[in-house]
Formats: sequence, C-alpha cells, structure tokens
Amino acid sequence: DGYRNTNQVSDDYRYQDGNYDAPSDAQEEDAQSDVTEGHDEDDEVYEGEYQGIPHPDDIKEKQKKRAPAVDDEYRDRADLMAERMEDEEQLAHQYENIIEECGHGRFQWTLFFVLGLALMADGVEVFVVGFVLPSAEKDMCLSSSNKGMLGLIVYLGMMVGAVLLGGLADKLGRKQCLIISLAINAAFAFLSSFVQGYGFFLFCRLISGLGIGGTLPIVFAYFSEFLSREKRGEHLSWLCMFWMIGGIYASAMAWSIIPHYGWGFSMGTKYHFHSWRVFVLVCALPCIASLVALKFMPESPRFLLEIGKHDEAWMILKQVHDTNMRAKGEPERVFTVSYIKTPKQVDEFIEIQSSTGTWYQRWLVRITTTLKQVWDNVLYCLTAQYRMNTLMLAVVWFTMALSYYGLIVWFPDMIRYFQDEAYDSRVKIFDEEEVSHFTFNFTLENQIHRNGEYRNDKFIGMKFKEVRFEDSLFEDCYFEDVRSSETFFENCTIISTVFYNTDLYEHKFINCRLINSTFMKEKEGCHIDFEEDNDFLIYLVSFLGSLSVLPGNIISALLMDKIGRIKMIGGSMLISAVCCFFLFFGNSESAMIGWQCLFCGASIAAWNALDVITVELYPTDKRATAFGILNGLCKFGAILGNSIFSSFVGITKVVPILLASSALVGGGLLALRLPETRDQVLM
Repeated sequence: DGYRNTNQVSDDYRYQDGNYDAPSDAQEEDAQSDVTEGHDEDDEVYEGEYQGIPHPDDIKEKQKKRAPAVDDEYRDRADLMAERMEDEEQLAHQYENIIEECGHGRFQWTLFFVLGLALMADGVEVFVVGFVLPSAEKDMCLSSSNKGMLGLIVYLGMMVGAVLLGGLADKLGRKQCLIISLAINAAFAFLSSFVQGYGFFLFCRLISGLGIGGTLPIVFAYFSEFLSREKRGEHLSWLCMFWMIGGIYASAMAWSIIPHYGWGFSMGTKYHFHSWRVFVLVCALPCIASLVALKFMPESPRFLLEIGKHDEAWMILKQVHDTNMRAKGEPERVFTVSYIKTPKQVDEFIEIQSSTGTWYQRWLVRITTTLKQVWDNVLYCLTAQYRMNTLMLAVVWFTMALSYYGLIVWFPDMIRYFQDEAYDSRVKIFDEEEVSHFTFNFTLENQIHRNGEYRNDKFIGMKFKEVRFEDSLFEDCYFEDVRSSETFFENCTIISTVFYNTDLYEHKFINCRLINSTFMKEKEGCHIDFEEDNDFLIYLVSFLGSLSVLPGNIISALLMDKIGRIKMIGGSMLISAVCCFFLFFGNSESAMIGWQCLFCGASIAAWNALDVITVELYPTDKRATAFGILNGLCKFGAILGNSIFSSFVGITKVVPILLASSALVGGGLLALRLPETRDQVLM
C-alpha cells in the first residue's frame, strides 16, 4: 500500500498535451484533503515571531533589496545606464497618466501667461537694436562698421546664452535657470539705456542677449513637462504667439516713443538721455514682469523626478491637480497617486565640506563639475542614439534661420533702398546761382548747388539735409547755429567766413580751400539732427510683419496634433520657398511689404513645429541642452543671414532670393525624414 500511495501522489498531475489528469481514486483524494485540512505551509506561524527573532526568509529578502545599492559602485556603468533607461521608460508612461489625472486647467493657463511674457521678451530683444540704430548711430557717432557690429552683437549673445543656459537648465532646474536668464537680461537691458559710450553699450547689449538667449529652450522644456500628450502640440503652438506679441509690442512702442525726441533729458553737455533710450527702457518691462511672476510658480516635477526628488515632485503634481479641480468645481476629487517611479541616479555629485579649502576653491570645483556635466550632455546629443536626429534638426534649424532672419532684415533694407531711389529722383539742382546779402533761416533739403557764388550771406538757425555744394564760392559769409545731415562742401573756396556753433566739421569739407576762415565753438558730440519722415513706415512694416504671423499661428496650433509635426515643417518651408521666388516681381515698397507679410505668415508654422518636435525628441535630462544647441545654431544662421543678405541690397535681388529659396527647399525636404512624435510620451 505504501508503494501504491507513492505512485499515486506522483501521478496526481500528469500533463498530456497541455492538460493534466485528475486523481483516479476519489476516496484517496478525500483522505488527503482530510490530512491537510487547516494546514497551510505559507500560513505557518514561525516559532520565534513572539520572541522578536526575525524570520530567516525576511532576512534574506532584505539582503536582496540592499544588495544592488551596495554593489552599484562595482557594477559596470553600462548596466547602470540600462537600468536607468528602463526606469525612464516606466516613468514616462506613469508621468503621462499622472498629468492626464491632473487635467488641463487653471494651473497650465497661469503658467502659459507667465512663460509667455518671457517668450515675449525674447521677441522684443530681436527688434530693439534695429529700431534704435538710426537714432543711436547719431547719438554715439557710429561708423558703418560699428553699426554692423551693434546689429549682430545681440544674436551673438543669444547664441552663447542658448547653449550655456539651456545646458544648465538640465542640471540646476528649469525655474532657477529661467530666473537667472531673465534677471541677466533685465539688468543689462536697463543699464544699456543709461550708458553713453559705444563700447559699454555694446557690452550691455551682448550680456543682455546672452541672458535672453536662454529663455527659449528653457520655456519650451518647462511648459511641455506640464502638458499631456494630447495637449502638447496645440498649446506649445499657442505659446509661440507671444513671440509675435513681442514684435508687435516693440513696433508699437518704437512708433510711439522714438520720434518724440523731446522725451528725454540732458545733464550738462556730456550726458544725454534721448527718446530712443526711453524705448530701450520700456522694452525691458515684459522681462521684468515675467521675472516677478515666475517667483510664484513651482519647479518642473518631471525635472525633480529625474534627479530623485520624489516628494517635492509629488507635492507639485498634487498642487497642479488640486488647482485644476478647484477651478472646475470639483474640490472633493482626491489625487490618487501615492508613489512615482524615480530613475536610478547615475551621476556622481560631490558635496564639498565647508572646511575644505577656501570659499572660491569650493565654488570653482562646483562650477567646473557642473560645466563638465553640461558638456557631457552636449556630447550625449551626438551619440549613436540621437546623432542622426540631431544632425537633421541642426540642418533644418540652420536653413530656416538663414532664410528667415536674412529676409526680415533684407525687406526693410530694400524698402529703404526704394525710398532712397525715389528721394534721389526728386533732387533739385541749382547751377551758377549768385546770392548776396541774404539771410538763410530755413531748411535746405535734397539739393545740389554747383558753381554758385555766395557773398555776405548769413546762415542762421537753419538745417541742411542731403545738401551738396560743388565748386562754389563763399566770401564774407556767417554760419551760426547750423545743423546738417549728409551735407558736404566739395571743391569749394571759402574766404573770410565765420562758423559759430555749427556741426560743419572738417570731414564735411572735401578738397576745399579755406582762406582766413574761423571755426568757433563747434557743436560737441553727435546729435540727432532730423526726424526721418519715413520712420513711421519702417515701424509700420515691422508691425505688419509681426501681425501677419497671427493666421499662421492659429492654423499651426489647430492642426499641429492632427496632421503632425513633420508635415507641418515640410509644408510650411516649401510654401515659404514659393513666396521667396515671387519676390522677383516685387519692385516697389507696397509689393515688398505684401510679400514680407505673406512670407512671415507662411514660415511661422515651421517655427512652431520645430519647437515642438525638438522638445519631444529628447529625454528630460537632455531636453533643454539639445534645444539650446539647436537654438544657438539658429542664431548663428541669423548672423550669417543678416551679413550676407544686407550686403546685396542695391546690387542684386537674385542672390538673396535664390539662397533663401534653396535653403528652405533643402531644409523642408530633409525635415520629412525626421521621426513623427505626436503620439510619443515625454521620455
């Protein structure tokens, strides 16, 4: 019987074709049930439980849990990174579900307007120098080379700031780095409105550009981490509208302030605060407003989870949830998330004790360590996993910037060129006129006087604008309180003539003979000579160019999640290229203004989609760094575009148009090979 029972137990579960045969003897089955009734090995009470002695299985389990933490330093870094990547993927899907539970409501809209002001400040900064340049060049005695450097210095600062501050945002936090960025911009923009010297003004605009350059990558990385997958493309596109609002704000303020030259003050003869400086001051207001509002916003919880700060991230997400639920009238709804996955921390952070070295040595070690981590992030964007995406995005960003920024500078220059041509066609020419014992106390404008003779004449309290005297004679004349713009005396003979309190300096007399003539109390420094009649048209052109992107912004926001990022970029760039081609037929001011508006409206969709796809293609701990690199390359393209396109004004239209069109076509076709990201969670 004992032998039989053994065989019976072994035959209780015999698998045949995936199924098992039940025991054949029902009585024996009942007998076995009776023997084991009330006895479960899993529920067996350990004898030492009531004596406080741990169970051996519990000790083994705790050792297993502790073992990986103890052995991390001995494990291969590749294994740690693989484990972190697995954690990242789990976190990405869990975080997406959490954001959906938090909903989209009052919190996101509040953050939308706060970050929108920061983006508006970036848009303002692009236009500031272009608007103040005509006035600043006279106020600071700028040469052509100085004017060119002032126009490009802001882009240079933006290029450096985008890479540096974007990289720091992945190490120090979105909110902290955005506050630093805005504070630098606000401080140096404010300071630049008061400085008098060209060198110091150039330095202030450089540092101001460096500060504002970091806002774009940080703003998009920051806002995207509070958005669910279904809302991300649309609401990031709506956020881009603030860049347009910044351009409109700058144009309106320039139009309202700069022509009013009396809106300023002077302190003696050395310090002048003209209206264009008031305009620079007013342009810093969006940045200051965003800086103040940002103090009341939390850090990105996605960033906090990346660096292992689980509790802080959970509290912020609960705040987002509760804020939105209260706004929707559902304050009783409970935040159900209790635990969020945090990725394994691989980076080594070394805390320096206060007793180690001097204070500057400790700070030097911290700064160099942080910069090394930023550089490692930069190199990571070029690893095999991201290399192709980074290179393709770099080409698309560069070609877009080269064409867009080159053309938006070329359009106003071409309009001025057409205006100058029309102005020169109206020039009045006076030959061999003879004037004696006459007092000139009115403005002479756009005139050429040849072979004239002026004897015993007085020029008092008058203005010369675009006036040339060629091969003329001035004898016993008197010039007092005379102001001039683009006025020259060429091959003239000037005898016994007095110049008192004028700005007719030596360089304005070309190959002239000065006999017994006296210059007394010349005007010091440079002065704003005339209100340009066409200033309002330049401001209007910039205003219309900024306003024209509104339809493109609306269309891109509504269609971003429907047709996808890739089609949006490719289609927008190809349509913009067609607009460039039709510039061949723009031979008047009105035609150039029309094509400018059409080009800006068509190209804005590509910019919006580029911002969105750049955010979505990179993981959280590399997102701002990658955006900063690509945006820095964009500013480099802007510098090249400004330099190349402006050099062909008045020479030929063929090179700028063909260069812009070919760059847009090439970038648009390459963009079609990028991966689509609209259904992707944020890694």
